[in-house]
Amino acid sequence: MSDMDQGMHRISDRFRGFLPVIIDVETGGFNASTDAILEIAATLVRMDEDGVLSVHRTLDFHVKPFEGANIEQSALDFTGIDPWHPFREAVDESDALADLFRGVRKEIREQGCSRAILVGHNAHFDAGFVNAAVERCEIKRNPFHPFSFFDTATLSGLAYGQTVLAKACAEAGIAFDNNEAHSAAYDAERTADLFCDIVNRWKESGGWMPSFG
Repeated sequence: MSDMDQGMHRISDRFRGFLPVIIDVETGGFNASTDAILEIAATLVRMDEDGVLSVHRTLDFHVKPFEGANIEQSALDFTGIDPWHPFREAVDESDALADLFRGVRKEIREQGCSRAILVGHNAHFDAGFVNAAVERCEIKRNPFHPFSFFDTATLSGLAYGQTVLAKACAEAGIAFDNNEAHSAAYDAERTADLFCDIVNRWKESGGWMPSFG
């Protein structure tokens, strides 16, 4: 008897074989081709046997600006990041992506999925920076779908009538500390909380997979 025959839900069945991975980047500007990635985080989510999605763990890295990268002072003022702080423990962009992708591929295998799909708040922004870095670093094995992603700004507009991350979290009853915001790890985890809440609410409303007898 299969897992599904016994009423067990699998994340690989929920998203057409894709594993949703929540990504957040903090950057030196808005131009993915010229501006530095300063932080990157990936939050992994898992589904229990009842089909309830929750945060599993987060991989995060402080990143050294690539050679010749542009960094706008206004971006640093906004995020509060000092790219040259001696205790920042930043790693090269290529090393950060290699380690992050390794963790994502491991999760794909463990969850029986075919590949990852990027989830982000205004996902086009994060995907643009990730794809630009992949090209810059000449990475051949990118675990993410090349052009499809889930955007929690859009999903939040539908679910809560809010598109700003902090306001959507407030509407969903998720604690959000503005003093912690604009850290890649914090924003990725809050975005993951939001994504899980939307998916779980949809399931509770009867929108996905009827209960098994």
